[in-house]
Amino acid sequence: MVPFEALYRRKCRTPLYWSKHSESMLVGTDLICETEDKVHIIRDCLKAAFDRQKLYADLKKKDIEYVVGDRVFLKVSPWRKVLRFARKGKLSLRFIKPYEIIERIDPIAYRLDFPSELEKIHNVFHVSMLRWID
Repeated sequence: MVPFEALYRRKCRTPLYWSKHSESMLVGTDLICETEDKVHIIRDCLKAAFDRQKLYADLKKKDIEYVVGDRVFLKVSPWRKVLRFARKGKLSLRFIKPYEIIERIDPIAYRLDFPSELEKIHNVFHVSMLRWID
């Protein structure tokens, strides 16, 4: 038994079995040409799907850059609020205090100026975790 059959308990559907013809009718170059055509069709469909998904993702994408000295809110997840930021409750805020940016690590990473009570928390955050103050 081949590994695919052992794992999925069915035969693998390779491009050889996708045609309407029986295997006995396909021989030599006809089989190779038909298989190559199907592979090209599959690649084209995958590329179209990838391009469509990229288009939708690019609509939501924003290039955000902050400058040293800007004040930003920090986004925290609900379960971490209780553990790390001493916030609890169902209606607690998603963003906590504005903090000042003291260093730009990368175009997507910034170091924040935390008070002494939060010194145990790593102070470098991804740009998606920061929200600019209007």
